[in-house]
Amino acid sequence: MAAAPVWSVDPRTGKQREQVAVEATAQEVDTTVRAAHDARGALADRTVRAAFLRSAADQLEAARDGLVETADAETALGPVRLTGELARTCYQLRAFAGIVEEGAFLDVVVDHPDDTATPPIPDLRRYKIPLGVVAVYSASNFPFAFSVAGGDTASALAAGCPVVVKAHPDHPALSELVAKVLRRAAREHGVPDGVVGLVHGFEAGVELIGHPLVAAAGFTGSVRGGRALFDAAAARPVPIPFHGELGSLNPVLVTEAAAAERAEQIGAGLAGSMTLGVGQFCVKPGLVLAPSGAAGDQLVKSLTDAVSNTEAGVLLDHRMRDNFVAGVAERAALDGVESPVTPGAGGEHTVGAGFLTVPAQKLAHEGAHDLLLEECFGPVTVVVRYEDEDEATAVLSRLPGNLTATVHLSAEEAAGEGRGRQLLAQLTPLAGRVLVNGWPTGVAVAPAQHHGGPYPATTSTSTSVGGTAIERWLRPVVYQGAPQALLPPELRDDNPLGLPRRFNGRLER
Repeated sequence: MAAAPVWSVDPRTGKQREQVAVEATAQEVDTTVRAAHDARGALADRTVRAAFLRSAADQLEAARDGLVETADAETALGPVRLTGELARTCYQLRAFAGIVEEGAFLDVVVDHPDDTATPPIPDLRRYKIPLGVVAVYSASNFPFAFSVAGGDTASALAAGCPVVVKAHPDHPALSELVAKVLRRAAREHGVPDGVVGLVHGFEAGVELIGHPLVAAAGFTGSVRGGRALFDAAAARPVPIPFHGELGSLNPVLVTEAAAAERAEQIGAGLAGSMTLGVGQFCVKPGLVLAPSGAAGDQLVKSLTDAVSNTEAGVLLDHRMRDNFVAGVAERAALDGVESPVTPGAGGEHTVGAGFLTVPAQKLAHEGAHDLLLEECFGPVTVVVRYEDEDEATAVLSRLPGNLTATVHLSAEEAAGEGRGRQLLAQLTPLAGRVLVNGWPTGVAVAPAQHHGGPYPATTSTSTSVGGTAIERWLRPVVYQGAPQALLPPELRDDNPLGLPRRFNGRLER
């Protein structure tokens, strides 16, 4: 049976643009993974790795115009958004290059023998080594930052792990172009092309997670797809780590005092956050707890005015559009749900932004309204009106794990008076990033960033954004009693590579 062709599709029209590739067969997946496995040695030198990452950033910037044009044709995200996302991707590659050069990620610890300890301590030397080939499953909504050259790829290469990327079907032409850029950068430093493999097709993704030479996987996508791959990774004869970002509601709690203080500002800010990128951000605020009463009414009015002025937009593909239209209709039909601004179809290929409201009591207990506690991908949010603190707490207690949780406090509450500290503690178990008086859209690439959260937000406790994302692709190993001549240079007493380390209990930089 002939392999199915892979087409580039214009989401603005739903029409095929060009055939980009064909779906990979099991044999082609095997060949691609083995080529990546064979490229491991070329990444052993940290100097080469850092130079490769920087060259990748330089080459992507040099190809910017063509890449952005192709990305816009396949995603309809717009040149401004895509240019910014490409800049973020290049920054991320260079940031990981700096992390590689610094070397702290290796976690070098050296303990000399100590016969006076109880029990006695032998000569122990510990650091981290790369796991091996990493399978990367691209996201639909970030064709640069969470795709072929995105955070999973950048952090895996920084760790010394080759990658095989399963391209997302929403931007196959862009995926091919970016992979070529990365391979060209690799060749500049003597690294084989196989260090960045690329495959297309659903079955190829299934074959990839089961390949015996794949040592770990990173995924960004739906709960259904991510959970299936997570289960497959765990069911292998040799299970592997699966770092998946699956879905998030990103709850927001607005206190009554905050609403009384600045209802219009909060309503406008919410509108901007929930409609950003046509609501296709993984950290879009999808459920907002707002007080009943006059202050909450003013917040809803401000939200209504702002969302009403938002133009209809194009989602990443027609399947997502259909799911969005059906999803909001099903939610709007629930008892007690109202639509101050009705979300749904905006045209043949577009969707209109809107929001739903529901009394908190409808969500306090399990029932049909639990649908409102599930992510709906697109420009919609659910405003839950609570009568008192107990109702708000009851709803929060029923939420699944999230990437983010946000609280809007009054100036007095933010200063430590009232419930501010209590609410922060209440939200912390729900998410990996807790915001105060802000909006979750926008994930800074910074050393202190954490982009993850309790299941189903992610399947592990690690982050996919920020410097510590590199830790996902490493494992520790300890050498005991090994002669200096046999040790890797990272673990020798004279520290020839000048690495930061803990030496006999003392931190050396």
